[in-house]
Amino acid sequence: MSKIVEIFEVGPRDGLQNEPVFISIEDKIALTEGLARAGLPRIECASFVSPKWVPQMAESAGVVSGTTPGLAKLYVLAPNSRGLQDALQTRVQGICVFIAATEGFSQANTNISLAGAVERVQTLITEFKHKASGDVRLRGYISCATHCPYDGAVEPPTVARLAEMLHRSGCDEISLGDTMGTAHPEQVAKMLDAVVQVVPAQSLAGHYHDTAERALENIDVSLDYGLRIFDSSIAGLGGCPYAPGAKGNLDTEKLYDHLTKKGYDIFGNPNRMALAAMAQLARKVVGR
Repeated sequence: MSKIVEIFEVGPRDGLQNEPVFISIEDKIALTEGLARAGLPRIECASFVSPKWVPQMAESAGVVSGTTPGLAKLYVLAPNSRGLQDALQTRVQGICVFIAATEGFSQANTNISLAGAVERVQTLITEFKHKASGDVRLRGYISCATHCPYDGAVEPPTVARLAEMLHRSGCDEISLGDTMGTAHPEQVAKMLDAVVQVVPAQSLAGHYHDTAERALENIDVSLDYGLRIFDSSIAGLGGCPYAPGAKGNLDTEKLYDHLTKKGYDIFGNPNRMALAAMAQLARKVVGR
């Protein structure tokens, strides 16, 4: 089994989107470029969502256009048709779509039922396939893959059905999220038991928040199942306003150190000292 693991950096989008202090477009570009120059091959840098709901992402097109081309593949979140159209007018290399695994989170996050969310994301993927060029990749997120703050424990077959739907619809990669950051390795194993039956492990990524400081344990379980892509955020920034009590994403430096200590090679060969410098920049721009 491959000993090469990829770190998918989500700090400039998932890490910054809920920060209360305004972050300038210059700082967002500097952070994105710095992470790219540090050797991270794919970076989720923006979200084409209404600035009414996420003011921090209001200058997403400027972040994409202002980042030096060719340093890394830039991914952006597109929650709806308008966002997808706007995103595809930029030079992004990846579009991200999302769905929650529960009724409660779907209603809280997007004010739509789970069934409605399934229909929405399928329509969006169809539109993507008609409008995107062949070199733009499609990534799907499943939030609350193990536990929901509103509906409690999530049944693994539910996550498997959604993952299979995204995979069959056209997602190149599906990121499975422990949005609360409280999952135990046993819960992650049961979820993956179901999901890898319908989606190949090489098409899956782990997105584990670190609220209970078990993210690395959950990554170890995922490695055993063949996953080789993991999401993280520089300086551990992030969190979700619809997941009360959930802290930030897994810290990129923490993930890098853990993987290298276990003998894995990191795709792109990121520079550890450069990552530390970017963590300092991230803390500076958010004011802590």
